[in-house]
This record gives sequence, C-alpha cells and structure tokens, in this order.
Amino acid sequence: MEPDTKPRRKGNVKKILVVATVCLLAAAGGVFAAVAPGLAGTPLESEAGSAARTSPGIAAPVITPVSVDAAPANGAKQVNPAAPVSLKVDHGTIERVSLTSTGGEAVDGSIDPAGTSWAATGALKFNTDYSYTYVLKDSAGRETSTTRSFATVSSSHEADAAIYPLDGMKVGVGQPLQVTFSEPVLNRDAVEKAITVTSSAGQVGAFHWYSDTMVRYRAETFWAANSTVSMDMKLFGVDLGNGQIANFNKRMSIAIGDKKVAVADATAHTFTLSVNDQPVKTLPVSMGDKRFPSARGFGVLMEKKRYDHFRAASIGLKPGDPAYYGEEDVEYTIRLTLSGAYLHQALDSAFPFIGNTNVSHGCIGFLPDGAAWVFENLGTGDVVQIINTEGDYAANDDGFGDWNIPWAEYDN
Repeated sequence: MEPDTKPRRKGNVKKILVVATVCLLAAAGGVFAAVAPGLAGTPLESEAGSAARTSPGIAAPVITPVSVDAAPANGAKQVNPAAPVSLKVDHGTIERVSLTSTGGEAVDGSIDPAGTSWAATGALKFNTDYSYTYVLKDSAGRETSTTRSFATVSSSHEADAAIYPLDGMKVGVGQPLQVTFSEPVLNRDAVEKAITVTSSAGQVGAFHWYSDTMVRYRAETFWAANSTVSMDMKLFGVDLGNGQIANFNKRMSIAIGDKKVAVADATAHTFTLSVNDQPVKTLPVSMGDKRFPSARGFGVLMEKKRYDHFRAASIGLKPGDPAYYGEEDVEYTIRLTLSGAYLHQALDSAFPFIGNTNVSHGCIGFLPDGAAWVFENLGTGDVVQIINTEGDYAANDDGFGDWNIPWAEYDN
C-alpha cells in the first residue's frame, strides 16, 4: 500500500488547536469564558482613572466622583461672621473638618450622622482670616483633602451700639428704651425684627427713629408701675445697610418703679408730685421767665447730681447780657433736657421769688428743703409735665420728649 500523501485540511488543525486550548483552560480552573481572540486580560479604565484588572468579560465598577457644596466660596472677602460655614457632599462622606483662624484659634463644628454635611457651631469673629480643611471619602474608600480660605467683615464695616437704660437699672414709668448705633442704619426693618421687647404687664410698644443712628421704643402709655421690661437684641450679623454689619447680641432687663408724675405749673408757681396717681406733695417753685420760658409738655428726668456747676456760657449768654450769671455751684440738680433745663435748688438771690414769680433761665427752682425732698424722691425715668407756660415744646430728642409725640405718629 502506498503511503497517504494527500495534504490534511487546515480546518482540522484549527479545531484541534481550539480543543487543546479549551482543555488547557478547563484543566487550569475547571471554569472558562470564551473571549474574542486577542482580548483576554486587557485592562479596563474606571471613571476614577484606575486600571485594575478584572476577570475577562467583567467590567470594573464605575465610581461616581464626590460632589461638594461648600460655603463661603474659596477666597471670599467681607464674609458676614454670622453667615453659615458649611459643607454638603453627594456620592461620598465627610471624614473630618478643621476650621481655624490664621491666629490658630479653632472653631467648633459637627458632622451629621449620615456623614454628608458639616456646619460650624462656634462663632466667627470680625476682621479675621480663616482656613478650613476637609477630608472626603468616595464610595471606593479613597480619601481626598482640600483646603479653602475666606476673610470676615473688616473693622471698617463693623457696627456696634450704645443702649440705655443699662441692664439691671431701675427707672420710672416714663423711660423709653434707646439704642444708638455707631453707624447709619438703612435697613431699619431688619433691625426692628432683630429686637424683641416684652413687658411683664403685657404692654406692647413701638419703635420710633429719631435719626439714622438712634431708635427708641415705648408703649402707648407709661410703663405699668412695678413691672419689668426686657429687651432681647439678636443683632450680631444683621446687615444695617451700606455694608455695615452689627457686631453684638445683648439681653437686658430693667425694673420699673412706682408711677411718679409731677405737674409743674408756671402760672401757679407750684410743683405737685403724684405717686401711683395719688398726690403726695406740693412745693412752691420759680420757673422760666418771659425771655427763657420753661418748655411745655412732658419731660423725663435724666441724670442727677448732688452738686453741679452751671455756666452761663453753656446757654449762649455772654458778659454784659442782663441775664448773664457767670458760673455758679448748684445743689440738688436733676437734668430735664440735654440743652440745660434742670430741677435744682434755686440760687440764694432767687429765694424771695419762689412761689410767686418766674425768674429762672428755664429751670424749675426750689427752696433748699424742697430741692432736697425732690432729689430724694425722684429719679431717672420719672415724669414732669410742665403746664401754663409760654414756652414751646423742647425738641423731642432734647432729652426724652417721646411722650409729646401722639401715639399714631410715634407708631409709624
């Protein structure tokens, strides 16, 4: 028999090679997956940029990048120190946050239970640079660290205020509450909303602005005798307008005493004091003469001094003027207006006129015993009403002339 010299079919060889390859794969692991020739073991890129190998035919997991919403913006200037400093993330968690001033003072903060938001809980300061570093973790467990910075409102845009009466003072029923700001207030509504006034007697009052820097508050009628008035000012961070930011919160409480209202009659030359609506004493007085008539209407007593020094020049009088009196030491003075009206012991030269003639420069003058009694029994916030005088009303901000403004106008 002649040997078989016919060529073998190439297809059979391919089949044999494939079977051999399959057998090798089966022998190696007992499990196999058919792959296209030339692609077995090719690395796959994830969205995060990793090149981890996977089993042939199985795609690498897609890692969604962590998104961050952070406030204030990085590099922000003139940040209101009352504005929130916060982080919020999606597709990841917040691991830790550090917020510090450039001086090294740390500001407390807290991460929510889910680990997706953080907020500063400590207070920021004005005119301070801050930096905060936060570490985030994505769903693959990878951590990234980022540092941001910002600066709070500078001192040139920081506003404070003086408040009267002072916390804990005891005053009379006529005392308005007064707040005087260091900078002009354009956003008056914002300021009023940030101040809450309450009375133990349930009285409701109103604000009245005398200027861009001064506001007062009183009730429609005198404060109730022996009540308490409290004021809660949450003004820290309130925008006053024109970039000026208030820098304080304050709570204060004042005690109201008995209702003490005196009537000074320029025609009868008398001063009658009532306590809780009951007349208790009438004293003879001398009030302003025709050139300097006492101002009419309600006045609220201010500071008082056992001894004081009066100068004629303070009310515009000069030597040679018939009314000029030079300088005098005066006893038992209680201020009625900023411009210089007082209750006080009259000068010796005026004693013969007490109770019968008006000879003062607008003040209410008493004999020594009467002046001492008034000084002992009246004080800050008590009320004097001047009647039957030829004088006009004093300016409402020349002292506390609030009670000369009709309520409909005051509450406006």
